[in-house]
Amino acid sequence: MSKPEGATLYESASKIYPREISGRFDRLSRLATIVLLGLFYAVPWVQWGERQAVLFDLPARKFYIFGLTLWPQDFPYLALLLMILAYSLFFFTAIGGRLFCGFACPQTVWTEIFIWMEQFTEGTRSQRMKLDKAPWSFNKSRRKFSKQFLWITFALWTGFTFVGYFQPIRDLGMDILALNVGGWTLFWGLFYGFATYGNAGYMREQVCKYMCPYARFQSAMFDGDTLVISYDEARGEPRGGRKRTLDHKAAGLGDCIDCNMCVQVCPTGIDIRDGLQIECIACAACIDVCDSVMDRMEYPRGLIRYTSDKALKEKRQLRILRPRVMIYGGLLLALFIGFVVSLGIRTPVRLDAIRDCNTLYREVAGGEIENVFSLKLLNLDTRSHRYEISVDGPEGLRLALDSEDSTSPAGQLRIAICADGYVSPVADG
Repeated sequence: MSKPEGATLYESASKIYPREISGRFDRLSRLATIVLLGLFYAVPWVQWGERQAVLFDLPARKFYIFGLTLWPQDFPYLALLLMILAYSLFFFTAIGGRLFCGFACPQTVWTEIFIWMEQFTEGTRSQRMKLDKAPWSFNKSRRKFSKQFLWITFALWTGFTFVGYFQPIRDLGMDILALNVGGWTLFWGLFYGFATYGNAGYMREQVCKYMCPYARFQSAMFDGDTLVISYDEARGEPRGGRKRTLDHKAAGLGDCIDCNMCVQVCPTGIDIRDGLQIECIACAACIDVCDSVMDRMEYPRGLIRYTSDKALKEKRQLRILRPRVMIYGGLLLALFIGFVVSLGIRTPVRLDAIRDCNTLYREVAGGEIENVFSLKLLNLDTRSHRYEISVDGPEGLRLALDSEDSTSPAGQLRIAICADGYVSPVADG
């Protein structure tokens, strides 16, 4: 089959104008957006003693998380934390499908904020569609400029906050005011701000459809009892418009009035009535709008609802507790307990004894045999500590130091390890 002359196999995506909606899931989404973004923008400003509460100090190789200080040697904790996050994703996906995508994904959260700013400056869905089709005028320029000003300002603040997790944010703010910002600091701030501006302002649902890998492998965590947003076809079909006073059952119609409101509110532009689709991010906007239509028509709610495939087809109750969920939950609980316990018993000092590579041993005056080691001590705590180092082994074994003043008669070395890692001998007494 040949391609018709002048035809193209590529069609650019049409812009989606999500319709405004209110409902219980919309309120939950707004609450999640406010809480998550509130934490993101507020946490860098929280102080913990004399330092920033959460700071990933890469030059000093220290990661401060409130009262906890982690070093590169604590990489196993990072690996354990990533495993906890992974199993959390498995656990909640097995129960409720793409809840993370719909309510907590950074792409979804920032897109919500950018859409709110767009609605504030350009108006409702119909007003935005008319504005984009209208020729350029003072009103259109004013609205478009206002939107871009809010978008760019918010994106730059996002980039500034992101860098503030890796550099003390108060010092960073003063450096910006003094126009004394390093090259890498400027690059990462602008890069993250530009990424936010592009992804949340323009790409939006394209990121979810074509770039996000989660939509591709989520089916491996689904089963017939996983909660998904579903259209009750048996109840809704055959669909068709009608007056509210019409007895639609007698007319052979289902509950769906074919208003297409569920398509208009969808941020990815799909029709949930076509069944579960990879583009669905489970934001539940279609549930809210369908329930509002059912209320106006005086029909029961739930034509579009959260349910499982088996519960919908077999007309039975939801089955939440099942082997898959219990296995994920058990592994998640075990990992979380192991993480907390390991942090609780974590030793706040690291000691490495490195043998001299030049010689295995040497004979010194008096016929004694000497082995030379370099002792490296690392304080992992946020405060100074004192330790005693001693040797134990065959009779006559003792600790000899370069400084005679710091050696105790018992062959012990008393040292103080300061919070910055500096090691100093401590005289007896």
